[in-house]
Amino acid sequence: MDAVFKVENGVFNYRVAGVMIENGHVLLHKQVNDKHWALPGGRVKVLEDSVAGIKREFMEELGVPVKIEHLLWVTENFFTYNGSNFHELGFYYRVSSEKMMNHDEAFYGLEGERLLYQWFPINKLDEITLYPDFLKTDLKNLPACTQHIIIR
Repeated sequence: MDAVFKVENGVFNYRVAGVMIENGHVLLHKQVNDKHWALPGGRVKVLEDSVAGIKREFMEELGVPVKIEHLLWVTENFFTYNGSNFHELGFYYRVSSEKMMNHDEAFYGLEGERLLYQWFPINKLDEITLYPDFLKTDLKNLPACTQHIIIR
């Protein structure tokens, strides 16, 4: 069971995301019908730790085993999506993999045509809609130690 629950005035969501960078490009994904991009990842399950969650998400979505390099950011993100107010707790990990992935064009993962993946040049992130917004600048200069960010 995913660690997400709805209450009268919103939704609480516990999410992990992976920062995979290769050759100056970062891997992003989006729901096919959305206009914004995000880092790949997903919801952590109840009684699952965040490291196990990000490893599981990359295997489920892309069939890629990942190595956890380090925790970059812990976020408390408050936003509205599809008419619902969200309070999202996010753990963003720097990850790597020895398994090569398609770098040339957008592609679908193992879960079908629900999520679209694409490698974007880090120096061109200002040209796309990427959430959370801080990623457009912070992906260009990854922190040496974990940072806590509150996003309203």
